[in-house]
Amino acid sequence: MPLWVTGETGLLRLPSGRSVRGRGLREPMPSGHPPTFGVYLLGSAPAEFGWVSRWIRWPDFRLPGDPAYAGRVLEEAWQRARTERVEIACGGGRGRTGTALACLAVLDGVPATEAVAYVREHYHPRAVETPWQRRFVRDFHAPKKTGQ
Repeated sequence: MPLWVTGETGLLRLPSGRSVRGRGLREPMPSGHPPTFGVYLLGSAPAEFGWVSRWIRWPDFRLPGDPAYAGRVLEEAWQRARTERVEIACGGGRGRTGTALACLAVLDGVPATEAVAYVREHYHPRAVETPWQRRFVRDFHAPKKTGQ
């Protein structure tokens, strides 16, 4: 299965070489291959997409309703990005999506204090819109594995 093409709209390349596409669901679907796995950050459950997906209840301009679940889903997305086309999306593609992408950067080894700047430089200059979203990234860490 081909992964994302370099230069694809909304593509964030992480330091490890993994690539994840961020986008706003209010915009048309970018051309090219569809994702094989998606994470959707919305206040209410989305319709089916036609590929494997996870929904994180995450109202606009807020934080995820269940941070532990969000951490597990983002860990899964980061793992899958090694071999699959992973997409992270919210309504506009900046605040919630940028926050989630910054968390993926933390999982990829970017220091939490630098992850927002990394995503703003490599994804969108206005990613991560609120102070509490920036704090969420700063405090983010990989979820604890069950049984450890």
